Amino acid sequence: MSDQSRESPNSLPPSVIPEPQTIGLGDLAEILRLGLSDFRRAPIFGIAFSLVYVLGGLVLYAVFLASGQSWWFIPIAVGFPLLAPFAATGLYEVSRRLEQGLPLTWGEVAGCVLAQKDRQVPSMAMVIMLAFMFWVFVAHTIFALFFGLQPITSSTTGMLFSGPGLMMLAVGGAIGGVMAAVMFALTVISLPLLLDREVDFITAMITSFNAVMQNFRVMAVWAALIAVLLCLAMLPFFLGLFIVLPMLGHATWHLYRRALP
Repeated sequence: MSDQSRESPNSLPPSVIPEPQTIGLGDLAEILRLGLSDFRRAPIFGIAFSLVYVLGGLVLYAVFLASGQSWWFIPIAVGFPLLAPFAATGLYEVSRRLEQGLPLTWGEVAGCVLAQKDRQVPSMAMVIMLAFMFWVFVAHTIFALFFGLQPITSSTTGMLFSGPGLMMLAVGGAIGGVMAAVMFALTVISLPLLLDREVDFITAMITSFNAVMQNFRVMAVWAALIAVLLCLAMLPFFLGLFIVLPMLGHATWHLYRRALP
């Protein structure tokens, strides 16, 4: 899609969506290699987009720590993978431009990202944010079911490692995992698809879900890889996100290209 056509999205007809293709486990290594290559070719964009989420995580942790409720940061961190696909929208555009040899400047990239406000990405972002807020509500509910009205403060976080606390973490992890899996299936292909083609967000989510179901084993491995890498990246004060988030964002663009060539 040309840059000129992106400037007037409302005048464009709906795009034809190709049938999802079958991909193999061997493709994942190549996808990661391409993602890392894109990051190396345009590192400033990956670092800049990641900075927003690194600073946001540090601020949230500082707020919870100052309020004596640092443990509430656990469900926020667990829910981060729900937001990660939306965080990578700008990285998809960088990969698209590298792929097509288009100008790669802040004006071009930021202009395309800002132009999404007139397309379907805001609707998709609303779905993701609602899912994240619902997860936070579920996390509060699970805590209430196991501990009732008993508060947890920074001096009583040992409760989390008691019998009920460990059970709560297990139940919360299972429910959070199911929610994350559903959101992964709905967004892993849909967000780059919305950036690349003229399609409504419902069709994009259905297309993404169908692509995941057609490649269930490969996509399950990819989802697990994303979860593990993001968790490891958040451990050293979120600093690992400066590398992991751009690499995964660029790699997801190439995954989209493999699934919908």
